[in-house]
Amino acid sequence: MTGRLASTAQATPAQAPVLEVKDLHHSYDGKREALQGVSFTIRRGEVFGLLGKNGAGKSTLIKVMTTLLRPTQGSLRVLGMDPARDGQRIRRRIGVVQQGESFDFTTVQGNLDIYGILWGIPKEERERRRDALIQRFGLEDLRKRRSFDLSGGQKRRVQVAREFMHDMDILFLDEPTVGLDVIMRRSLLDSIRGEVSRGLTVVFTTHNLEEADYLCDRIAVIDGGKILVLDSLENLKRLYGGKRTMEITLGAGDAPGYFQALKTRLGPTDSLTVEDRSGILLTDEPKHALSLLVELSQKQAIQIEWLNIRKNTLEDVFLHSVEPGGQTHADP
Repeated sequence: MTGRLASTAQATPAQAPVLEVKDLHHSYDGKREALQGVSFTIRRGEVFGLLGKNGAGKSTLIKVMTTLLRPTQGSLRVLGMDPARDGQRIRRRIGVVQQGESFDFTTVQGNLDIYGILWGIPKEERERRRDALIQRFGLEDLRKRRSFDLSGGQKRRVQVAREFMHDMDILFLDEPTVGLDVIMRRSLLDSIRGEVSRGLTVVFTTHNLEEADYLCDRIAVIDGGKILVLDSLENLKRLYGGKRTMEITLGAGDAPGYFQALKTRLGPTDSLTVEDRSGILLTDEPKHALSLLVELSQKQAIQIEWLNIRKNTLEDVFLHSVEPGGQTHADP
């Protein structure tokens, strides 16, 4: 398949948002909210990354955006349409790759054929797309094998490949590279990039921060049903670029007392995350922080077994955002 065919539905103007979320709330039991006032927009041809811990609200948000759940409060428009009235029309213009299984009763080739039939693609066009996708996703040696006999990573490749059997405007990918080896993971991400260059919009959830850095235009960090950070990768790196990350591991002694004393001496823009005997410190002044670490080590009579100073990564942004007292930064 050399390119994504134009959608038969009405095209969305290049500058118009394809997805608008405003003050979205959702509760499963009427008591605890899985989503709490989520707002953002996604533009055509953008890769929008959703990062968050398990239980942060990512899956609920994806289900709402793909019309599987109706929000308890707030508004949502997908491709200019209201899911409450136009759910069926929306579902024909989106693709969704979730963490379910393939059609295990048939072959890889059969998986793609069935999906094409479900979407009403004529036989000649269906076979053309099927064969192109089998080649493109490295499935040629597997095409006659039943999905039941495939490894987890191979099944994942089939799941992603079959979604491209039909035309779509937005593709929702929920952890699409789980189980893939390094080479196939990069190949898949490059394929997604190619489709984005032809106008496809992608909403991408992942726990792999390197993937998010490689693929996404903007990142939203969600935790407790709230958006904590939302900005372009460029702006996030600029925001945190002046800081340094200091990784500290302590030896025998009163580690909680050491880290508590450290917290009371940090600057207003510094951030400390502690787990057992290790800490991660984000600071604007690494030289001053280093002197402070050594001073407290002597006062508390506890040895620093490991100390590393490095530039910040996207992982540091994520960890800093989801920790209590972390920085909130949103630019929807």
